Amino acid sequence: MGPVDPAPRPPTHVTLRFLAAPTDAGHSGSVGAGRVLEWIDKAGYAAAAGWSGTYCVTAYVGNVRFTRPVEVGDLVEVTATVVHTGRTSMHITVDVSAGQPRTRALEPATRCLIVFVAVGEDGRSTPVPPLVPTTLGEELQQQWAVRRAELRAEVETAMAGQEYTDAGTAPRVTMRFLAAPTDVNWGGKVHGGIVMRWIDEAAHVLATRWTGSADNVAIFTGGVRFYRPLRIGHLVEVEARLLHTGRTSMHVGVHVRSGDPAGGADALELTTYCRTVLVGLDAQRRARPTPAWVPASAEDRALDAHAVELVAIRDRFGD
Repeated sequence: MGPVDPAPRPPTHVTLRFLAAPTDAGHSGSVGAGRVLEWIDKAGYAAAAGWSGTYCVTAYVGNVRFTRPVEVGDLVEVTATVVHTGRTSMHITVDVSAGQPRTRALEPATRCLIVFVAVGEDGRSTPVPPLVPTTLGEELQQQWAVRRAELRAEVETAMAGQEYTDAGTAPRVTMRFLAAPTDVNWGGKVHGGIVMRWIDEAAHVLATRWTGSADNVAIFTGGVRFYRPLRIGHLVEVEARLLHTGRTSMHVGVHVRSGDPAGGADALELTTYCRTVLVGLDAQRRARPTPAWVPASAEDRALDAHAVELVAIRDRFGD
């Protein structure tokens, strides 16, 4: 009896193609950042589930820098590629491109790294097939993913030392609602893309109140860490707080908490945290100056310095 051929390697990438619909439009008229984040999560899930052969949950979304708007009617291409694996995790790059369907000339809109964890039928994390690079390109992408993991660890260390209490006087917005059945993912929980859309919406409301204009857009979202699953029927609280203002930018920290509505606000547990950067736009769609925020308390000053530190960390990693 001859040797048994090894099982074929699962596909490393998935590409979704579709037209951006009028219902995808955000407050600026272009497709909202929250919707793009949903697309990123869906494509990433498809790649992760295809590689692992099991249900997966979003664990982390890295730096999402929006380089061009996606317009309603654009042909959109979202490609998710598994570039590195841990014991139970899959590190996936997601590239979003868009352009006019009649020319099919697509331009890059954003790129990010998203991490999924494979989950077994018992609800616990389960091992995934290891990704062994077979080409120089795959090897370079794996090295890039490992470098991003170093960035993620440094960002999480910086974030862990911060306090968000009522001692802070920074402008903030809190949204509360119940997670609806329409928010469900394939595992019966709220999927990460929906949570990221809530984050974008809360940050937008805060930016609108601060500037007095709804014409603002997210140019960056990063450090999206998912701590625990959010279930249908949970009471959800999304709090956006202004951390720092630049000449044209607003740096916002967003916490998502959730829990059994019978327990009230005190029973809510941290589900997700991230930071996002927005700019206001003038009539020519150019960034306009942002009203300066001056920290007043010790906590305000610490969070303001924290936002500046996160920018320096990203710059040091070239991200």
